[in-house]
Amino acid sequence: MATGRRSGSRGDAIVLLLLIVAAGSIYTNATNFQPVSDSHRSAAVEIFTPVDGSFESIEETYEAVQTFKILGIEAKPDVRVTACTSVSEVLGASSSPLKELFYALKVSSLLKCDGSQFEATASRLKSIPSNAKSLNDLYYSIAALVLIKNQSPEADVLLDDADGVFQAIKALSQSDGRWRYSSDNPASSTYAAGMALEALAGVISLATKDIGKSRINVVKSDILKLFDSIEKYDDGTFYFDDKSGTVSSLATTSSVVQGVTAFASAASGTLNLPEDKILGLTKYFLSIGIPGDAKEFFNQVNSVSCLENSRVSIPLILTLPATVISLTKKDKLKVKVTTALSSRSPPLSVKVVSASISGSKDVSVIENQELVFDEEGALHVLDLPASIDVGKYIFVFEIVFHNSKDGKIYAPGGQTKVPVHVSGTIKIEKFEISVLDSDVGSIDTQKQLNFETENDVSLDANHLQKLRLSFQLSTPQGNAFKPHQAILKLKHEKAEHIFMIGNSGKHFQVILDFLGLVEKFFYLSGRYDIQLTVGDTVMENSFYQAIGHVELDLPEAPEKAPRPPLQSVDPFLRYGAKGEISHIFRSPEKRPPENLSLAFLVLTLLPFLGFLVGLLKLGLNLKNFPSASVPAMFAILFHVGIGAILSLYALFWLKMDLFTTLKTLSLLGAFAMFVGHRILSHVASSSSKLKSA
Repeated sequence: MATGRRSGSRGDAIVLLLLIVAAGSIYTNATNFQPVSDSHRSAAVEIFTPVDGSFESIEETYEAVQTFKILGIEAKPDVRVTACTSVSEVLGASSSPLKELFYALKVSSLLKCDGSQFEATASRLKSIPSNAKSLNDLYYSIAALVLIKNQSPEADVLLDDADGVFQAIKALSQSDGRWRYSSDNPASSTYAAGMALEALAGVISLATKDIGKSRINVVKSDILKLFDSIEKYDDGTFYFDDKSGTVSSLATTSSVVQGVTAFASAASGTLNLPEDKILGLTKYFLSIGIPGDAKEFFNQVNSVSCLENSRVSIPLILTLPATVISLTKKDKLKVKVTTALSSRSPPLSVKVVSASISGSKDVSVIENQELVFDEEGALHVLDLPASIDVGKYIFVFEIVFHNSKDGKIYAPGGQTKVPVHVSGTIKIEKFEISVLDSDVGSIDTQKQLNFETENDVSLDANHLQKLRLSFQLSTPQGNAFKPHQAILKLKHEKAEHIFMIGNSGKHFQVILDFLGLVEKFFYLSGRYDIQLTVGDTVMENSFYQAIGHVELDLPEAPEKAPRPPLQSVDPFLRYGAKGEISHIFRSPEKRPPENLSLAFLVLTLLPFLGFLVGLLKLGLNLKNFPSASVPAMFAILFHVGIGAILSLYALFWLKMDLFTTLKTLSLLGAFAMFVGHRILSHVASSSSKLKSA
């Protein structure tokens, strides 16, 4: 029986999932990248949460404080006191590793901690670069000296042998632009290249005289070689891979970006890197979304900040606040151009170079159309032409600077492709279902359907007849529309069958010849519920509708006919909440009056009182109690055991259950029997000695 046009089930969920997956796989080279936004700020406060007012390490402290600074977060945790205390401890300890000194100075530069220890730290670090044997030592010592120089200009941090240190770092480079960690390790690393470039930038900053231009140009050539090995995804994003498998692509790309931007800022002249690769690196970081890991979050935000504040070129991100435009609501196409950190762009115009149906590059519905700039919302807006129809489009945008000098500072990346869904209401007409006679094809039964209301048709058919379902779909412009999914489902209590509905232009039709389907239907006669699904990402009135049912009369199944598969059990029915169980407890039995119970208690105590009186009459004494220490101990333990057994009886009467009582009694009984046997043996031995005497 039909349950309405919006009835849901697992089949409905599966169909919708197919629609979503299909929509996401339509575009391979067009993506709408979103810049850093308030969502990142909210996530940063949650990810970087101190414990008891501090972070676990000085490195985590730097990453948190630097992230808060880049994102401009005001409501951040106050860790200055604890962080500066940690900085003072690290700088004051002579055994602090170079890496901890480096991060302590990083934190100090951000929080403006006390710099009284900078001179001593500088004197310790200054001799390390000339004698360092590994890239790690060179990197951390040089970077730490640069940090001291920036915080305390009067400190003596300049390198007398800067040229020699520069050459020592350059000696670790490889012909492909990668670097080695040490001369003893032949393996090269892209991640190490980023460290080396940042160290070289530090040497330039710490040199007492300028590094030779030829040496600078050689390093610039190495950077170009490094960019020749850059990897690319289909969506236009670029990234670096370390190849070793020990460092992630995000960490490697972040290292290279920090190294390249640091070197470009320190070295003289310009570093001419391909604009599309700079923009592609930025898009790579943005494509990650919001990482859940603190280290990855820092690498993303810090790298984007390095690119935005570098001397190479500042990437501009063209994004659409909404990639679904409704013709029904008369939405406008809106474009926003900002930097990766959502800063405003310089004066510019945005132009639609072309807009074509996805998969059809030859037909363009919009060409060379400039968008109107809305100053209030900082958006570029375009009213879609009346001729545009529903569908999936690829819009190609181009940025044009009003000032030609901005083209040397910013990197718009040429033309940008963005997928756009233009949605609307699809007209559904001539919606009908029929039962046909198989021999001549004449209509036996025909029902008109209306997808906007509930349908509950009831049909009868046998194996010599056919079932036909047909309808027409057209766009708001009257063009033929082919949805991504048009599915007819016949569902029996023991099996279900799905049929795809084909089309010819606007006309959609499926004919089921039951004579050829008896085996597929497992010769199961009876009621088959009819369900229809028509859906697409641009079809605003997509629907999943129960149409009604058909009573199907099929012949008896032969002996070797296939049997229907076992139907999967809905996990919600198996593991979902069960119905509440109501227990009916037996009414408590009627108890005697309280006075009668107390009188009975007194009567039960009378024999015990008689026992005590009898003991007194018999002249109970302790004359035969053993005097020797060991027999006396066993005698005491025996009486304790008897007392414990009596106490156990009392506990059983008051609250203990039978099984616990029996288990405890077995232990106490064994104990009492052991010590009782020893004391009785002693008594028997003493008695025999007394008689013999």
